Parts: sequence; C-alpha cells; structure tokens
Amino acid sequence: MVPPCAEFIKKTTQQSHLLAIVEARCFYCFGHTAQTPDALKILTASPFENWRRPPGRSHTTWMKTIQQDLKSNNLSLNETIDVAENHPLWRLMSTFAMMTSRVV
Repeated sequence: MVPPCAEFIKKTTQQSHLLAIVEARCFYCFGHTAQTPDALKILTASPFENWRRPPGRSHTTWMKTIQQDLKSNNLSLNETIDVAENHPLWRLMSTFAMMTSRVV
C-alpha cells in the first residue's frame, strides 16, 4: 500500500509511475532495434533446442518482457515491427505512450 503522502506528491508533481517510465523507454529502445534488420534478426532468432540460460540468470528475456508489454497494450510483435520501420510514426507512438503513463 502506498502511503497517502506519496500519492499527494505524485498528484502535485504530475510524475509518471516508475514502471510506466521503464516500459515506455523499453518500448522506444525496441523501436530503434526493430529499425535495424540485423539486430532484429538476432533478437527474434530461436536458440538451439537444448540451449539453456546460465545458472543465476533470469528466465525472462528482454524479448519476452517486450512481448508481454505489447500484449498488455493489445499489440502484436509483427504489427509493432511494421510500425517501427516508419520512424516518424514510431516516435509519435513512443511519445504518446510516455504521455499516457502520467498520473493525473
């Protein structure tokens, strides 16, 4: 539970939630990656069948996180890649995502 003073500070400063800021920035970075065909091939490639992440590493990859964020925003990976190829449109979408994450 968030203390009442924290809610008051968020409302008066109009700051975004930290999770929303991180999600919007990851979204923006993914757009840059999607605009580079070689980097996108590497990120979307499937590892070998018997490959496992080293011990101590998270089971959730960056791409899985991006896909979960896209799914929560009702977007598919292929649609997002198509939009990201249009840089002005992607910049507009990223900015909109950041603006809508504000607390009012």
